[in-house]
Amino acid sequence: MEDNRLTKEKYPQGELFICDVADAVIKDIMPQMEHPFYSLSKNPVTTARKYQYGDDWVEILPSYKGMATIYDKDILIYAISQIIAKMNRGEEVSKRVRITSREMLMFCNRGTSGRDYMALRDALDRLDGTRIRTNIAISEDEEEWQAFGLVNSAATRKKNGVDGRMLWCEIELSEWVFRAIEKKEVLTLNRDYFRLRKPIERRVYELARKHCGQQKQWSIGLKKLHVKTGSQSKLREFRRNIKEVSESDHLPDYTIEYDSETDNVTFKNRESWWDLKSYDDDEKPLPRIRSTKTYEIAKSLAPEGTDIYGIEQEWFDWWRRTGRKELKNPDKAFLGFVSKKFLNDDDE
Repeated sequence: MEDNRLTKEKYPQGELFICDVADAVIKDIMPQMEHPFYSLSKNPVTTARKYQYGDDWVEILPSYKGMATIYDKDILIYAISQIIAKMNRGEEVSKRVRITSREMLMFCNRGTSGRDYMALRDALDRLDGTRIRTNIAISEDEEEWQAFGLVNSAATRKKNGVDGRMLWCEIELSEWVFRAIEKKEVLTLNRDYFRLRKPIERRVYELARKHCGQQKQWSIGLKKLHVKTGSQSKLREFRRNIKEVSESDHLPDYTIEYDSETDNVTFKNRESWWDLKSYDDDEKPLPRIRSTKTYEIAKSLAPEGTDIYGIEQEWFDWWRRTGRKELKNPDKAFLGFVSKKFLNDDDE
């Protein structure tokens, strides 16, 4: 999608020379798309933040150098994409990932000047310093408390001298991030994600990709969306930002409609999603759920609070593993998968 409200595409697809991710498929883990772990501010954020979702909460504790930003997250997205590509090829993977700095910068549509390499090291510093605290409800009478970092460690190597370029950087992913990768709790992002100019645009796209997914549409109240983004702007300013994105209509994959009477925001899939994109790792398109009612029925078959779109991703993975058979009725097949999954869980 060409749009002057997006940054220029510095490296067209044919010019990318990504060795480990030959097809340049961009992946992110769903948990960090769901929760506001990253700062949307261009200024350093050094104070702790806490977000409450009913009884669940997430607390982000930055170092004195500042909270990791949504642009710092590009490093993790690249590492996750690299690991998933290797897993799909049947190769062994580990939490420790060595990244060729130039290739990573190109993959994320960044420049490759000395300033860009220095910014990369600063980003690693913030990622390493940001800590997360959260509780996750396991059952009505159990609760899990977790403390983890976005990365366990980071390192870089550069040539000697004042003008020495960074050769590579290495990160060790936290157990929390790596576990999500192993479980394939991942989604594909549009390449234009890296061309979005504003932090709020990236964050809103992440939420649309996570919650709307391949549905025709997804609606959410503006106040709730404001909380989920982690934006620190006033609600009226956030409302203005959403209106601007809606009017400019340059978000990848989704259009946004804001209803001033209900103060609701609706994300709708662009036709290009259905007609041109499979969002899979090969040429065969993913099965397509054709009715929003199917999701409603699926939710009624699952325990209360289940992320049915996460279950849909599990269904996609099962479909891949079982030979990618042609489905005459994808809706019926999906409901059968959901029913069998939770029936088996009850038996255990």
